Formats: sequence, structure tokens, C-alpha cells
Amino acid sequence: MATLVFFHAHPDDEVLSTGGTIARAAAEGHRVVLVVATNGEFGEVPDDLAEGETLIDRRHAETQRSAGVLGVDRIEWLGYRDSGMTGWEQNSDPAAFLQADLDEAAARLAAVLREEQADVLSIYDWHGNYGHPDHIRVHHVGHRAAEVAGTAKVVEATINRDQIRRMQSMFAEAVAAAGERPGVNREEIEAGLEPPEDEFDPDAPADDGNPIGMTEAEITLAVDVTPYVDQKRRALLAHKSQVTDTGFFLQMPDEAFARSFGTEWFIEKGVPSGAGPREGWLVEP
Repeated sequence: MATLVFFHAHPDDEVLSTGGTIARAAAEGHRVVLVVATNGEFGEVPDDLAEGETLIDRRHAETQRSAGVLGVDRIEWLGYRDSGMTGWEQNSDPAAFLQADLDEAAARLAAVLREEQADVLSIYDWHGNYGHPDHIRVHHVGHRAAEVAGTAKVVEATINRDQIRRMQSMFAEAVAAAGERPGVNREEIEAGLEPPEDEFDPDAPADDGNPIGMTEAEITLAVDVTPYVDQKRRALLAHKSQVTDTGFFLQMPDEAFARSFGTEWFIEKGVPSGAGPREGWLVEP
């Protein structure tokens, strides 16, 4: 059996891009470790915080529940402050993950990799999937930590931009076939293929000015997690304080959710791209 370490920026990040992979690895008997860089201080503050309870307390508890659903064996918090989105004043906070010394942060992650004798490290693509400063930092810190610890296999979780386009096309065709005008209506919500309140353009600049995710030609691995989408959805539900980020996905019908999240996408370090993703798994048989 192998040990897989998933390095994420904030509480709840573990679910959408890698939740199915985590659940599959756990189900197959592998050891799964989740390392979270920040406490997610700039997430949505729920109305029902108890007296003395902080957002950090809530998000730690939610992550613990999510990890339980997915089968995570260990959670390690690096404890950096959330850096906020690009251009926020929090970017310059000395305690923010964005300001952390690269080698110091990498050494902390490398210590976990060595202790766990990790076989695989999962991080994000070069621009953190959508340009969030902390996600980009995960990419750089993760690669440096793998070098320090001697972790041979590094994979970058990403978003398949071409798949988003295909899903949008399916949505548009369904609307046209039903004779409905695109807009905010029940049919669009039930279709579950894109947020109904805006027209999301996957090729538009995201937080760092680059389009979301990567093209299919740049992705090397497609992991089938269809049997685990129910766990993925329940893990997302565990992060219920973050309703703005997760609410739409939780409203999706089961079939649409499975269609959207039944495959998770990775770029494998050292594997040539260009041919498109192959169907496979993170652990060699």
C-alpha cells in the first residue's frame, strides 16, 4: 500500500479537485494525509458561530468532518494566514502564506513527507487553478518540498478547461431543445451545468489574469472517481459555512454532479503533455 499526501491551500479546497481521488485511495487501502497551508480566515463567516467560536474553529471542525467522510488518516495544519485574493491588503501580511519563506515552508511540508514516507504528493498546477495567491504558493512550496524530501511522484491537480466548455455546450443545447431562453430559471438550475446567475467564460482572465485551469492537451492524467462522487458531495456538505462557494454545487442534481465531478484531472511531473490525458491512477499497480 502507498501513502498519498494532498497539499491544499484552504479548508474545503481538498474536496472539489481531489475529493474523489482521496476517497478512492482510502477505499483501496492506501494511507491518505491532508496538509492544509492556511486556516482560511477570509472565508465566509456564518451567522451561527457560537460564543467564543471563531471562523478558524469552525473551518477546522468542518475539515475534520470532511476528512472523515473521505477517509483521510491524518490532517496537518501549517497554520499560515490566508493571503486573500490578488491585490488584497492581506497579501502583504507577514504571517500570510504568500509571504512565507519558500524554503522554510517547504521544509515544514518536507518533514511531513519524510515522516510519512510519502509515495505521492498532490499539489496544484502552475497558476493554482484559478490564480489565487495561496494556491500558486502551494505549487511552488510543494515542488520544493518534494525535492527536499525526495518524494519522487508529484502530481498537480487542475481543472479541465475544455471539459467546462463541453459542459456549457451541453447546457446550451438542452436549453435550446427545451425551447427555454437562457437566464435564471429552474431548468438551468436542474441542469446543473453552470451557475445560472452569470455566464461564466472559462477563457476569461481569472484572479491572476490567466484562464481557469488548463487545456486538455496540457493535462496528462484523468482519474475516474465516479463511484466516490457521493462521498465527495457529502464532504462538500461538511463545509456548509462556505455557502457562497459551495451552495451551487450542492444544489446540483445527482446526475449532473456526477457528470461534472466524476473525473479528476492531474498533470504528472516528468510526463510529457500534448497527447491529452490518459485514464489512469496515481498509484502504480
